[in-house]
Amino acid sequence: MAAFLQWRRFVFFDRETVKDPIENGKNFILPNGISACDSGRGHIVLGDILIWFLTRSLQLSSFQAYKLRVTHLFQLKQHSILVSVGQDEHGINPLVKVWNTDKRDSGSPLCTRIFPAIPGNKPTEVSCLSVHENLNFMAIGFTDGSVVLTKGDITRDRHSKTLTLHEGNSPVTGLAFRQAGKVTHLFVVNLEKVQCYTLSVKEYPRLELDTHGCALRCSALTDPSQDSQFIVAGNECVYLYQPDERGPCFAFDGHKILVHWHRGYLLLLTQDSKSPNKPGFGSKETSPTEKHVLTIYDLDNKFIAYSAAFDDIIDVLAEWGSFYILTRDGKMFVLQEKDTQTKLEMLFKKNLFVMAINLAKSQHLDKDGLSEIFRQYGDHLYVKGDHDGAIQQYIRTIGKLEPSYVIRKFLDAQRIHNLTAYLQALHRQSLANADHTTLLLNCYTKLKDSSKLEEFIKSSESEVHFDVEIAIKVLRQAGYHSHAVFLAEKHAHHEWYLKIQLEDLKNYQEALRYIGRLPFEQAETNMKHYGKTLMHHVPESTTVLLKKLCTDYQPSQDLADHDSLDRLAVNKANSEEFIPIFANNPRELHAFLEHMIKVEPFSPQGVYDTLLELRLQDWAHEQDPEKKEVLQRAALSLLRSDNTVFDKALVLCQMHSFKEGVLYLYEKGKLYQQIMHYHMQNEEYSKVVEACKHYGNQEVCLWEQALGYFARKEEDCKAYISEVLQHIDLNNLMPPLLVVQTLAHNSTATLSVIKDYLINKLQRESQQIEEDERKIRQYREETANLLQSKIHRNLENCEDFPEDQVHNVQHRVPHLHAREQEGDGHATCPGPETRPARSLQQTGALRGSNDGFSVVADYFGRGVFNKLTLITDPPGAKAGPGSLEADLQRDLLIHTKRNV
Repeated sequence: MAAFLQWRRFVFFDRETVKDPIENGKNFILPNGISACDSGRGHIVLGDILIWFLTRSLQLSSFQAYKLRVTHLFQLKQHSILVSVGQDEHGINPLVKVWNTDKRDSGSPLCTRIFPAIPGNKPTEVSCLSVHENLNFMAIGFTDGSVVLTKGDITRDRHSKTLTLHEGNSPVTGLAFRQAGKVTHLFVVNLEKVQCYTLSVKEYPRLELDTHGCALRCSALTDPSQDSQFIVAGNECVYLYQPDERGPCFAFDGHKILVHWHRGYLLLLTQDSKSPNKPGFGSKETSPTEKHVLTIYDLDNKFIAYSAAFDDIIDVLAEWGSFYILTRDGKMFVLQEKDTQTKLEMLFKKNLFVMAINLAKSQHLDKDGLSEIFRQYGDHLYVKGDHDGAIQQYIRTIGKLEPSYVIRKFLDAQRIHNLTAYLQALHRQSLANADHTTLLLNCYTKLKDSSKLEEFIKSSESEVHFDVEIAIKVLRQAGYHSHAVFLAEKHAHHEWYLKIQLEDLKNYQEALRYIGRLPFEQAETNMKHYGKTLMHHVPESTTVLLKKLCTDYQPSQDLADHDSLDRLAVNKANSEEFIPIFANNPRELHAFLEHMIKVEPFSPQGVYDTLLELRLQDWAHEQDPEKKEVLQRAALSLLRSDNTVFDKALVLCQMHSFKEGVLYLYEKGKLYQQIMHYHMQNEEYSKVVEACKHYGNQEVCLWEQALGYFARKEEDCKAYISEVLQHIDLNNLMPPLLVVQTLAHNSTATLSVIKDYLINKLQRESQQIEEDERKIRQYREETANLLQSKIHRNLENCEDFPEDQVHNVQHRVPHLHAREQEGDGHATCPGPETRPARSLQQTGALRGSNDGFSVVADYFGRGVFNKLTLITDPPGAKAGPGSLEADLQRDLLIHTKRNV
């Protein structure tokens, strides 16, 4: 129980006297003899003999509801229904009338129902009235302690029924309906008890809540809601009740005259302790000197919002957002509540921040307004040195106040504990940026608070949100590698996980295991990045993973289970791209490449080229003949495959002097001249001749090149030259002159080298000459005979020939015979083309020369032997001993034999 004297007092309302808008500057005057008041639906309702309606613009209107007086008024807030109790006749016979203020009847509101308040014949006065907002319940309390309940449509007689709900000996002082869902309660209070009826249950069960009551008009219901409470004001305390129990109570001293509740405020009207005693219950007669004190309480925030004395108050009504105070001298005062900001500033000046916060919440201040209060409260505590309290207030500003405002304060004050608490709250609300995460982790590391650090990084995403990458960087820099690895693995930052494992922890086997659990694309990328490092430290395991990655990769565990496509698709990396990883590990590279061509025959070209190079290297360095032979066969088998690139393979074979490979590739590429040149470079004479035999049919120039090669050799190559000449002569591959000129470059070669060749050549030439001469003679004879027979046939047939033609024919035929009979000495002088041959014969150059081979070659160059048919004896002459042809042949043969 709290005494009201301990509550702080404020003036949160401004008091003004209501002025008459018509009479400038004069006070507004109420009607005389007011006996009942209420408000709602935009009106203040007053009752005496008439019922008055006062608008906000202070316009009064009235109608006569009763002939004698109005005793009670109840204006519903949700309906335009006004219920009144009054008297039309002298005596105790109160009438209840229900008015519809939206409908008119001769200028007055429509009266929809009239019925006597007393259900029986027992006369008693009405003490209080309450109507349910749903228009289905109305309760009337009487001075004899009874309560009459009307159930049904209260606006019509036909649809409602009346019953006596409660009977007692003490006058009923207060009634109030409470609706909670579908349950309806009726609170009944008299001078002795507080009771509650449940109207939504049959037989209306009753529960007694307390054994003391209150005076008339000293009870009220808080704002309608599920938790609304019934207020009963005694002389010592104010009690609050739920339908089934008594709630809190407040010790407010003073004789209570009136209780109202409006928008969270409790209005208590008490009698001034200096005022004289007044008449008992129901008396409206008061002394002109009576003073009343009106106090407005904020029960939630525990302060007095307003308190002032007034002269003899009739009632306090709430309408148009203000409180209107009606006094018995006809005046009307208005209490206008100050705006929230003004009230808060008043609290700030007194450093009443907690009260300001509570007030702001009760006034439903927005988050921006609340945040400003928290900030000011935090600043206040910070200046006082209460850093722990200040940081709690600053935490409540998160989301509205710029975090740097708080961070700077506690960085300067070196209050790392407080700063850590603020940064933690910032992360819990997912409002931290990368800098905040960095700062928080640095705070943890400076405090060496491993437990807090571990709790932070292991919290679920729903609890704390932060930039994971920034956290990993900070932890790594601070040396908390295990924490950094945990974060990287938890949040699938694969690159950071591997970087820390390899560069900081040197845990190569674990890094390799982790890569093997990644989805294909990520595993491939990381192996390209870290493959060299892993190959250097764990070569065998790295090779195994690369084999797996380049054939049919599947993650080893469940790290990539979310990617179902990984388990359905066949994933193969390009094995050629991983060859550089094996730069310093040829043994593992060899195993990797052998595996690839075995499992994946269609591996990239680089795989075959690299494997060929490795095999050639092994072959070149091997000393054991048997092993060398095996390596040779392995290299040749790779060359014979369809996956070898000719140019690259040839270069590799040449670099390693792999003869078999070079010759195979030359033959495969039909480079027959290169094959022969290879043998020439290595002076393999027999191989040169053999190459000509094998490939001479494809390229006939090989024999000519072979002859030139042997002709340039200074050592004795007569056997090879003879063999080559024999093939040249047999197939007539070169002119004799070219053969002689080619062999002329060899200083050791003599005429005997080409003796057989030249003899064979000359013999064939002679045979050809004889054959040509024979044919000439044959053709001449046939022509002459044909011509003779033609002439004789023409003469016999007496064909007419012109005389000049006959004469010409007769003249030329004898002349032709004469030419045939002419001897050598009568032949016509030969032409210039016969002169060299005759010169060779006449001069005896061949007989007299020491170098007959050069002489013959010289005359071959002049074309002597090509024109032998031109220098022969006249047609018809036989090649006898004295002929030019015979003499030349004889001289050439004699000279050849002499030189041989």
